[in-house]
Amino acid sequence: MNIHVHIDELVLHGFAPGVHARIAESVQSQLARMFMERGAPPAIRGGGRVDRLNGGSFQVGAAARPETTGAQIARAVYGGLGTWAND
Repeated sequence: MNIHVHIDELVLHGFAPGVHARIAESVQSQLARMFMERGAPPAIRGGGRVDRLNGGSFQVGAAARPETTGAQIARAVYGGLGTWAND
C-alpha cells in the first residue's frame, strides 16, 4: 500500500521562527517511521482524503527540543488518522 501524506499547513504558535523547519522535519520523519512500523491506521486503510484533522492537544515544555515537539505532533496526527472516518 502506498500512502501519501501532504500537510498543507502546520500552524505553530508560540515557537521561535528559527525552529519551525526543525519541528516540521521531525514531524515528517516521525510520521514516516510510524507508518513503516505500524502501517496505516485502520480508519484510513480504505483510502480517502482528509481535508482537516483535529490532532487534539498536548503540553510542550518551555525547554522542549524541536525534535521532541515534532514527535508529539506526529503522534497526534497519526492518532487523529486512527479515529478519522470518511463521512
